[in-house]
Amino acid sequence: MQFDLKKFFQTGRVPYHADLQLDLSDYDFPGYQIAQTVTGTFDAALNGEGVVLRLSLNALAQAECARCLAPVEYPCSIEREWLVREQELSDEYQELPIDEAGKLSVKELACEELVMEIPTVLLCSADCQGLCHVCGKPKAAGCTCCEGGSTTPVDERLAILKQLLN
Repeated sequence: MQFDLKKFFQTGRVPYHADLQLDLSDYDFPGYQIAQTVTGTFDAALNGEGVVLRLSLNALAQAECARCLAPVEYPCSIEREWLVREQELSDEYQELPIDEAGKLSVKELACEELVMEIPTVLLCSADCQGLCHVCGKPKAAGCTCCEGGSTTPVDERLAILKQLLN
């Protein structure tokens, strides 16, 4: 979805509202994916200083736990607001994805906000113990291979050397 800010500055005496249904399956998120269609709203209104933009998003990110590799779902709700002045439309350092024609890409803005909001490391729980370093099973699943006292894995090929030392 493209929102023409340049045109809105000229004719936008009536506030703009759009309900969003964004399919972000083609966007490559770092370490996770968005599980379903992102829903939300986009609003624009003129005030004395410029255009006030409001973005509200609801999304569900899916990833693997960074410690035990279990599936993790992270619900995300975003509420953002920006003030854009007309002279800022041509600013190359503008923080919003506005092209040279003065059009704002709402989809790209939504993707950027999701990347900033969703943590880079997702855990299944705050006290996740991760994987057993001996057998590779999740410790939360009741790994018992380390409970015998020795937590050092013994390579079967080198077990004969241990017999020589005894």
